[in-house]
Amino acid sequence: MGLIANLSADQWLAAASHRRTVYTLKGTSNVPDDRVKEIIEHVLSFAPSSYNTQPVRITLVTGPKHKQLWDRVISASKPVLKGIGDDVWNSMSSRFEGFKGAYGSILFWESGQTIKESEETHPSSAHMLAEFSDHANGMHQILVWTALELEGLGANLQHLNAMPPVEAAIKKFCGVPDDYKLKAHLNYGDDAAEHPTKPEKLSFSETLKVIS
Repeated sequence: MGLIANLSADQWLAAASHRRTVYTLKGTSNVPDDRVKEIIEHVLSFAPSSYNTQPVRITLVTGPKHKQLWDRVISASKPVLKGIGDDVWNSMSSRFEGFKGAYGSILFWESGQTIKESEETHPSSAHMLAEFSDHANGMHQILVWTALELEGLGANLQHLNAMPPVEAAIKKFCGVPDDYKLKAHLNYGDDAAEHPTKPEKLSFSETLKVIS
């Protein structure tokens, strides 16, 4: 097989391995909103899903609206986290303010209605479709995240669905259907510090087995 658009596997892997979790983000974006939207649309146009059921939905929130969204998150999370302990709230609230300081949010959802319809269409796999949906969502996340980093942006992925009141507040803010389930929240913006170095990984002897 030949090269696709003059891109080799090594080049693609180099691009993917450049992605990092970046917490120190500016409230600016050198990449126009329309370009970010274009990247998301491109990913949605080709990223795979089981049986091509396409359960992934994405919301892009930018600029002042991103900060308003995080105000809702902070407000909804405060009673939950303070209920655990003041030290927990104090620690997390400062992190949340950092996320609020970024430029934009990309919210990854699962369409519950799509899952329900897929279970009826593919009854033999119905018990697995929610898990397959998670696989598809993860692929969309990594593709969008990597593309943004190649455009020169930094990003970090959060999972605010861990707190149901927060997920409810985000759903209300975004005006999404009731059947949507939040899967991940990608904050992005211009890097405010040096790009993080590659973290240590386990040896291949622990993570890879070849049978031939």
